[in-house]
Amino acid sequence: MSVLNAVPATASVTARNGSATWRLIKAESKLSIRDKVGPLWGVGCPLIVLIILGVVPALREPVEAAGGLTYFDLYVPVLILFNLAILAMTALPTTLAGYRENGVLRRLQTTPIGPARVLTAQLVANFAIALVATILFLAVAGLGFGVDLPRHPVGFVLSWLLASAALLSIGLLITALAPGRGPATAIGTVLFFPMMFFAGLWVPIAQMPEVLQTISHYTPLGAGMQAFQETYLGHFPSAAPLLTLAAYAIGCTIVAVRWFRWE
Repeated sequence: MSVLNAVPATASVTARNGSATWRLIKAESKLSIRDKVGPLWGVGCPLIVLIILGVVPALREPVEAAGGLTYFDLYVPVLILFNLAILAMTALPTTLAGYRENGVLRRLQTTPIGPARVLTAQLVANFAIALVATILFLAVAGLGFGVDLPRHPVGFVLSWLLASAALLSIGLLITALAPGRGPATAIGTVLFFPMMFFAGLWVPIAQMPEVLQTISHYTPLGAGMQAFQETYLGHFPSAAPLLTLAAYAIGCTIVAVRWFRWE
């Protein structure tokens, strides 16, 4: 009889846990939108840049080393990566480091919610913003400026998922190392600009010197850009960029979990 009673009790606890996690995800999503870092800098800024670049005639010329893609075609995936980088290296670490700085994580350790669910909620909230932004970028680029969608959609989705995982894991690593908002912002900023350079934000990767191209392929954004470019050309991404992104996602997550401090 006791075993029979334990089954529904366990199911009830699981249901309550799931409900609490979902409520926390909704709460963190509302806070992310209210904080405005993700929506404004992660979505609004790249979208404005996309529109500005879309009206520049010189960017409509094809890039020889990019398989016939134009400069503007190349900037669409770069700005998708820009969005992921802003969320991963600014919004996520500053929020969680702020929770630690203000003692929120320490207090949550003593509640049934637990800090692990806060991490999950933050990751889901930022992932959702990134997904909406990506769909918005592709829609504006396609409907507004005639940019074709990736010719290998399955490969693009896989590349995007791995790039998101790699960058968000870097955000968790920054959070693990930073005691508060200030250090988290500083670390994220120091990492952001060189990573965006190797993604081709200022100079397309195809026009970089060979040494810089090689370095780019081993950076998370450079590997993501390489995978995206291959899907735009109609190919499934090669193993090298996918493995590079997976290695960043797994490696940074393991280190972040190992060194993460709740207080």
